[in-house]
Amino acid sequence: MDQARDRYENPLLSRYASAEMSHIFSPDHKFRTWRRLWIVLAEVERELGLPIREEQLDELRATADEINHAEAEQRERITRHDVMSHVHAWGLQCPQAAGVIHLGATSAYVGDNTDLIQLREGLRLLRNRLLRVIDRLAAFSRRWKELPTLGFTHFQPAQPVTVGKRAALWLQDLMLDFEDLEHRLASLRFLGSKGTTGTQASFLQLFDGDEDKVRRLDAEITRRMGFERDYAVCGQTYPRKEDARVLDWLAGLARSAHRITTDLRLLQHLKEVEEPFEQDQIGSSAMAYKRNPMRSERVGSLAKYLMALPQGVGMTAATQWFERTLDDSAQKRLAVPEAFLCADAILLILENVLSGLVVYPEVIRRHLDAELPFMATETILMEGVKRGGDRQQLHEAIRQLSMRAARRVKEEGLENNLLELLAEDSRIPFTLADLHVLCNPRTFTGRAASQVEDYLRREVDPLLAAEGEALTGGAEDLRV
Repeated sequence: MDQARDRYENPLLSRYASAEMSHIFSPDHKFRTWRRLWIVLAEVERELGLPIREEQLDELRATADEINHAEAEQRERITRHDVMSHVHAWGLQCPQAAGVIHLGATSAYVGDNTDLIQLREGLRLLRNRLLRVIDRLAAFSRRWKELPTLGFTHFQPAQPVTVGKRAALWLQDLMLDFEDLEHRLASLRFLGSKGTTGTQASFLQLFDGDEDKVRRLDAEITRRMGFERDYAVCGQTYPRKEDARVLDWLAGLARSAHRITTDLRLLQHLKEVEEPFEQDQIGSSAMAYKRNPMRSERVGSLAKYLMALPQGVGMTAATQWFERTLDDSAQKRLAVPEAFLCADAILLILENVLSGLVVYPEVIRRHLDAELPFMATETILMEGVKRGGDRQQLHEAIRQLSMRAARRVKEEGLENNLLELLAEDSRIPFTLADLHVLCNPRTFTGRAASQVEDYLRREVDPLLAAEGEALTGGAEDLRV
């Protein structure tokens, strides 16, 4: 049997998420980041007066990208310690510098700082993807801002809205997600160089009690790794609450995506709006005619999984003992990357779906025609009074005829003929043509179209104009 097919593979990697997101959480990227952190640590320590020679730094820099994975893996089987195994493996490549690798640091220096870098890189990638989804949905909302469609409350027919206004509700959820993401990125901090229990005691010893140099070491490492702030106090690790905060945001994005694609699945059932369906795509193995909303369903499935992931991370944050425990390790290795891969896949699918939505105006109009006469009865009543009719007589006539039309629809399965019944009744001062004018769907959608335009102009368009570079490039192809 093919070795690649005789064991479990994570479908987030093989089917759904991008290679770009997968790379961020890959072992190679992680271990390269470890080496970057060790080099920066040694560089700053030398600048602050520790006896580290420039040729030692040169040796580290020259071998930084030549990760000897096999040596590290073999060593870890003996030591059961991943960080020290990589310290040993790198030391074999640069024997002059071996003694200054990891000087004064604890495992969390490379492990946790790398985790924070991965969080930042993952959020930045999702930021660009989210902007592209917002852009596609904004274009759809603007295009269909004036097309009346039957509104629903409780999934029961209600006052008409427009196709674009409904899409603007989805868009607003994503815009709120974007606002929250900006806050998450702006508030993300670095662990820096805090030592075994967060007191920096080892670094204070290295610098002969000079607290100012320890502060400068921490601040300079943070700056060189691209962060504006570090945690002023912590234990050995950065607060696990940070993982919970980030995954809560990812779950919030999943909630928005689930809501959007649930509505799209309902609309596809109504045959009003469809997700893209390719020429050779198969909807069902048995029913050849079917066009299942499989992409929206996939988003819903991935979203449910993602929405559940923060629970474990939150429990980890709640059960940290004093300065740290190690029961976060396995949980973080699973939950954090999978949450990012899941969010990545969701946004890729959403962009694909929203770029190719198909709207069927005639079906939408037919559904409106079936319900709008009932909704127009109040307007017909008021206009009848304006023409000199008696309100109570008009109300009773409209009530009787509405009940007759409703029975015809529900019991006989026939079309709504209320307008015809009203036009034929002598108590109603309107012709059928008059009634059709009164039942123009556009008169029942209120400010829907202008609300869409106002919202896009005030909030969405300025964001997209400022983020133009993030919107360039073609969309990724879905693998399945």
